[in-house]
Amino acid sequence: MMEPNWEELTKEFKFSTARSGGSGGQHVNKVETKVIVKFDIQASTILNNDQKNLLKTRLNKRLAKGTELSMYCQATRSQLKNKERLTLNFIRLLKKSLTVQKKRKPTKINKAAKQKKLEDKRRRSAIKKSRQKPRLD
Repeated sequence: MMEPNWEELTKEFKFSTARSGGSGGQHVNKVETKVIVKFDIQASTILNNDQKNLLKTRLNKRLAKGTELSMYCQATRSQLKNKERLTLNFIRLLKKSLTVQKKRKPTKINKAAKQKKLEDKRRRSAIKKSRQKPRLD
């Protein structure tokens, strides 16, 4: 599956701001530093249908209105820094959701590894047995 052009995809993000909570005192009460991003997966022109379906299935618990993905950042007191952080995190989330994991090939433990495991078990058993109190019978 081909990766989308992330620069072009960021142009489809809809950013908005709001007042954020936390530290900052009077400053936080009058400045909108919290940044919110919304992205409508279905309306995207950059993603193909396979990518859209993959995102919808993997992120279905995070979607609003069936196809709208949103996220916010209010970590810093600067709106610009929050926007940069949010963009990076949002792209990271999309990349992670679009990667297809390779199928696991089941493997068998070889004979030498089995023998070593059994020998270690016997050695450990002998050590623990030597620590026990002697039995009277």
